[in-house]
This record gives sequence, structure tokens and C-alpha cells, in this order.
Amino acid sequence: MAILAACASWSLITAAARDGRPEGVLLAVLAVAAGYAAGRIGGALLPVAAPCAAALAGLALTVAVPRLAPGPAITAPPGHAGATAALLALSAGAACCGAWAGGVAAVRTAARLLAAGIAVTAAVLGSVVGCVACVAVLLCSLAVGRVRRRGAAIAGLGLGAGAVTGLTWAVPGGLLPDGLAVALEGQLTSRRVRLWADALDLLREDVALGVGPGRFGALSPTAAQAPSPDGRPHSAVWQQAAEEGVVGVVLLAAAFGWVLYALWRSPRPTPVVLTAGVSLTGLAAIAAVGNALSFTAVPLGAGLLAGLATARPFADEPVPGVPPPGGGVRARAGRRAR
Repeated sequence: MAILAACASWSLITAAARDGRPEGVLLAVLAVAAGYAAGRIGGALLPVAAPCAAALAGLALTVAVPRLAPGPAITAPPGHAGATAALLALSAGAACCGAWAGGVAAVRTAARLLAAGIAVTAAVLGSVVGCVACVAVLLCSLAVGRVRRRGAAIAGLGLGAGAVTGLTWAVPGGLLPDGLAVALEGQLTSRRVRLWADALDLLREDVALGVGPGRFGALSPTAAQAPSPDGRPHSAVWQQAAEEGVVGVVLLAAAFGWVLYALWRSPRPTPVVLTAGVSLTGLAAIAAVGNALSFTAVPLGAGLLAGLATARPFADEPVPGVPPPGGGVRARAGRRAR
């Protein structure tokens, strides 16, 4: 709560200093807080059903609202492809969390089939990134069943997210070899790289405060020349850097770091925790190169998944590979009776 309050407060401070519009940041913070609270409650009451219901809700939202924004298509903000991929990855992660939380083999199989169906849906919708992310989450979820020490795995997830973020900073800064820079620009598109370069120039003008929330589109030459400008640099990190300065970037990193710390301290079984961590790290990677966090459904889903993975269920959960308490005693008693 302290980190979320700091994010909201800093957006208000920078908006007041630069005549910005902090409503988008405040809405995202509120969505994360609401999703996290709902996840903690649902995970405590229904540790198996709540993740599966969240996965179905995310899938239904993606299919029913392809652009993930209200209103006619002409007014929907561009960049919805990243938001679609992120929401599908979160949905697949929730389904896999439900699979590991289930104590019955049939329930686990059904939940994993749901995750596979989400990946197939991503392919049908034409979301290549979403399909790859869902498959990666499903495969990693199957692999983490053998992991017993979660600390090293969570540290690896943090390093992976940091590597992707560092790469987005190295591209406009000219810190990469020419061949690699050209290859990445071909994948990211030259317009996106120019947007990041504009964000770097705006950051240099005021490293501490930035230009103010919501003002990137008005000050970026590349954004102003776009046929349908959306006022965003297509990167959550660069948007924070340009509009809220270095402090905004630090707060964004602190929020993600706190999520990883909460997962490390979570009372849930390690496979549930690591599955959620993989899904949230995938979201971080997608948000580093796209507008995913600009859509309210995505931060809401991220908070919901984090809450589900850190909730303390009222009933004891089965730990994968470990027999339930008293199981061996009951089995021996049954053999003696026979």
C-alpha cells in the first residue's frame, strides 16, 4: 500500500508541477489495488475455483471486447495488441495456478486444458505474442513442479524482467552493436524506436520530474506526426521516464520488486507462486515494449493474479508430491483392518 500510495502521490506532484493529467496513473493504481484485494479474498475462500474463474473472465473479456476499450473502434487507443497478449498471458497463468492448487487429478487436467485453450484462442485471434506467452507460461508451470526452493527462481524472474527493461533503454541510447541494433529495430519498428528516443530527450530536459503525466504526446515530434496519435511511447518504462522522471521509474521498479517479494513470502505452494511469477514477468516484458498497462483490464488482472498467488487459504492446500497430513496413518490403519 505504501508503494501504491507513493506512485499515486508522485503522479499528482509531477502533474501539479508540469500541468499534467494524472488520471491515467491514478486509474491504473486503483485497478491494481482493487484486483489485489479481490485476489486475496478469492484466493482465501476458493483457492481452486477463483483462479479458474479469473482465467475464464479474462478469456471472455478478450474475446468479447477485442480492443479492450469502450466506445467505437475509431476512439479506441492504439496498442491493443499488447494488451490482448498480456491479458491472455495472465489468464493462462491464473488457469495454471488453479491447476496446481487443485488436489484432484481431474481438476488439474481440466485447468491445464483451459490454459491450453487460452493459447489456442490467442492463435485464432492472431495474437502471436499472446500465443507464445501462453505456451511459455503453460510449459514453465509444468516445469516448476520439481522446484522446491523458490528464492533462486524468483530472483531469475527479476533478472529476466530487468534484462528486457535494460534492452529497451539500450536501443535508443545507441549502446548496442550496429548489427544487433538494426535487428531489434526491425522487430520493434523504427517508429517505436524514435518514440523511445523522444522519451529519452524529454527525460534529459528534467531528470527528476519529467514533463508531467499525459504530456508525452504533445511534446514528442514522432507522436505528433502519427496518423492516429495515441500520446504514448509504447513502453511503460519510457512513459514513466519521460512523464515522471527517474523517480517514476524507480517507483515502477519498486512495485514490480514488491510483487516478487510478496510471491517469495507467500504461503501458497511453490508451483502456484512460480507460475504466477512467470505470468507476471511475461506481463512486465510485454509492457516494456508496448502499451499494455494503458488498458485498465491489464493492471486489474495483474493485481488479481498477484492477490490469488499470495492469499492464505482458510483450508489446508495439498502440496505437490507430498501426501496429505494423516494419509499414511489412515492407509496403515486400513491395511491392519483388512
